[in-house]
Amino acid sequence: MNRPPESFLRVREGRLLAFCTACYERAGLSNEHAALISRLLVNSDLRGVRTHGTRTTNGYCSGFETGSHNPQPDIRVIRESPTAVVLDGNGTLGYLPMVRAAEGAIVKAKELGMGIGLVRYIGHYGSAGHYARMCSEAGCIGFSVQGYSDQGRAGGRGAQLGYFGNPPICFAIPSGEEPPVVLDAATCILADYQRGPEFDELLSLIPAAFFKSIGYTAVASLLGGALTGFTEPPPADTAKWGGARLGGMVLAIRIDSVMPEAVLKAEVDRMVRGVRETYEPMPGYDRALLPGAMEAELMEMHRREGIRYGADEQQSARAVSQRLGVPLPWDE
Repeated sequence: MNRPPESFLRVREGRLLAFCTACYERAGLSNEHAALISRLLVNSDLRGVRTHGTRTTNGYCSGFETGSHNPQPDIRVIRESPTAVVLDGNGTLGYLPMVRAAEGAIVKAKELGMGIGLVRYIGHYGSAGHYARMCSEAGCIGFSVQGYSDQGRAGGRGAQLGYFGNPPICFAIPSGEEPPVVLDAATCILADYQRGPEFDELLSLIPAAFFKSIGYTAVASLLGGALTGFTEPPPADTAKWGGARLGGMVLAIRIDSVMPEAVLKAEVDRMVRGVRETYEPMPGYDRALLPGAMEAELMEMHRREGIRYGADEQQSARAVSQRLGVPLPWDE
């Protein structure tokens, strides 16, 4: 899904930001809240992460309009310690609460070397990379995952354990001259759309890979869900929002609390260069790159040339444009 679209039109970053911000404001969000979500979604488009970009705006706005998510949340601290803060997202999408959790985690990491931010009672928080990257840009190593309510209970008879969940997960490690190493992914070995007989055969051919992804899903779901306390009964003003069934966590580790930041960044640079210059690329690819390098290149290209907006993105934009009366961000 995150391959570049075969046919597309170019949309400028600024126009897309303004379009999405206007849509979220008409769906009931404050300007600050609307602008923050739009900024993060446009960042995903810039990086080529189409699944978690602005194509979600139509569905997200619909959730705010129909009362699934809270457009005017009262995000508040539930508990706090010297190294951790736990927030009640008050039934909104996860973007704004998780940004605040990441900011809190970074502050605590700057003070004590490590900080963790946790949020309960939220909707989808998008790409885990948003929050891990915040840590990396602040001189920390970042880690983020999201958890879902009732994870571990199969949705129907015959559910295959090999396809157990697929929560977002990200590690972000800053670099010096080279692109940072950012593993912005999900825990299942296969994408959600990769189902069917040809994929079922892999369960027997490479079982170790599936056992690993089962374990990654369990750990991510517990750290991003159970650890947030989202199994505790929510307050009444949060419980009324039907989409508030998720949790999220972000961990920040201040690098210079354990070693000079420049030393780590130099080693990251050495590894990135070493892989690029000495390894054979994966089959079907022309370069050997570590995670994060391609996203950095695409962001630079899309900012220079415009974001490649495919058919799915255009369809979503037209739907929300028509419903909310916001002009499209391109000339038709």
